[in-house]
Amino acid sequence: MGALIVVLSLAGCSDVAPSGESPLPSTSSAPPTTADPPTSATRSSPAPSSSAPPSPARTPTPARPTAAGPVTMSIPAIGVRNLRVVAYTGTADDRPGTRIQDRGFAASPRGRAGGVGPGEIGNFIVTGHRVSHNRPLEHAPDLRNGDHILVTEGGIEYDYVVTRTMTISFRKPAEKAQQNAAVPGNPGATPTSAMITISTCATPEDHAAGNYWHDELGNPEHRINKIGTLVATRP
Repeated sequence: MGALIVVLSLAGCSDVAPSGESPLPSTSSAPPTTADPPTSATRSSPAPSSSAPPSPARTPTPARPTAAGPVTMSIPAIGVRNLRVVAYTGTADDRPGTRIQDRGFAASPRGRAGGVGPGEIGNFIVTGHRVSHNRPLEHAPDLRNGDHILVTEGGIEYDYVVTRTMTISFRKPAEKAQQNAAVPGNPGATPTSAMITISTCATPEDHAAGNYWHDELGNPEHRINKIGTLVATRP
């Protein structure tokens, strides 16, 4: 198997999105359908005497071990221990995600505009606050290449290693797209590895440079993203 890449996006004790936010789609089965009543034949020609046997059903191969339960994240190099990561349907640092971060948790957007779950092929995005609301990712910008990010779900630990840093501007849609891409930094590319993006604000750096711009949710212009690759999975 090829190297697994993780990108961390820093943004912040519930497993589901809080009230008022869009939860992940449920997997409940659809109600049974009622068969149409038999109708009289419309043709007089006889049915074929034999038919080809049905093709065997394909069994999909899962992209990762099946796991369920709360998701937590630990980053030993910066003292983060068992930070709750709350999944929701959306995109990084949108309004539902910001509400989760404001509760002191990390937020993980999922769905077409978001990322994937722990250990899955693609971009597992995690965002959290740096200078407010318990500051869970206060020291995320200090992460260096080679530092480990440990994500646990359902008793399975996913070990990501930081490989690079990517800083983006929220005032440039093309750069925001790089953060949310399935392959971090490369929108449109097809992912082949499991990656993580830890994303948090660059408020201190922006203010030091005299840049006090922020969006309607209070996000400063720049975000610091630590990107990582999955290197091990442990039960």
